Amino acid sequence: MNEELLLTELIGMLPSPTYIVISILFGVIGLYCFQIGRKTTNPRLKWGGLALMFYPYLIGNDTRLLVIVGSALCALLYFWRRS
Repeated sequence: MNEELLLTELIGMLPSPTYIVISILFGVIGLYCFQIGRKTTNPRLKWGGLALMFYPYLIGNDTRLLVIVGSALCALLYFWRRS
């Protein structure tokens, strides 16, 4: 009986499939920005791409926060790409 309770608690701590897909999507966008930043020697794109790749590790299982922060980082990278 105790094992079933522990198992349901552990399953509740796992991220949702939506969270995983969105974090992979932002990771791919971050990888692309990082590569472009390295090729063009644009430090803003390079470090912004790294931030976009690794920020999901700092956010818990909150999908809304993941989308908000990722969208904000993508908007910053969009405006920083020309400067």
